[in-house]
Amino acid sequence: MFQQWHLQYKLKRLINNTKSNKPTHLKTHYQYLLTQLHQPIVNLNLLALDIEMTGLNHKKDEMVSIGVIPIINGQIKPKYAQYKLLKIQGSVGQSATIHGVHDRDLTEALATSEIVEWLLQQCQDKVLVAHHALLDIQFLEQALLKLGMPIQQLFAIDTLQLEKQRLNRKNQYIKNGELRLNACRERYHLPIYSAHNALTDALACAELLLAQLNKMGGLDNIKLQDILRKY
Repeated sequence: MFQQWHLQYKLKRLINNTKSNKPTHLKTHYQYLLTQLHQPIVNLNLLALDIEMTGLNHKKDEMVSIGVIPIINGQIKPKYAQYKLLKIQGSVGQSATIHGVHDRDLTEALATSEIVEWLLQQCQDKVLVAHHALLDIQFLEQALLKLGMPIQQLFAIDTLQLEKQRLNRKNQYIKNGELRLNACRERYHLPIYSAHNALTDALACAELLLAQLNKMGGLDNIKLQDILRKY
């Protein structure tokens, strides 16, 4: 009950404080979350997200690619998956060995302002889902700040946190690396994909979420307010 009240309170404040000079997509997104808190996940529109970066420091590193894939009424929709590359100020450097995006790939990439506008439009009527959502959201908030927009609190379903909670409830010791995306997928007997492609990881996250929710009691029994987190 407290979780529901707390989320309602935060969302109502954000809606009231979102002025006309801020992205209207964001206000619409808050309104969607507020009206859907009591709904089971099977009735919702979700958007699995993954961002690849030049490093893990959101204050100095940059986003290089974003992948998103919708989950509508409990079904992943690969047909509507999207993948975007972002222009950066410097070079991708050694991070290219992780995510496979090189400087030459970014010659036709989109500006951060275009990407932020596009992403906010995508999630107007959807709930964000990510694995280790805090990292992705820190980069998104930093992008908003660099564009002259006040940092806005964002909300997401975090598959890493769901798995951590499940293992803690079982009193299972969590070893280093056991909460990584592919390590989590292995426990649900999901296939292992090559890591660190934004679109592939978004799909892997979407599949993991559905497996987790089925283990937790089913998409028709788990409500948004039960698993949504504020960042």
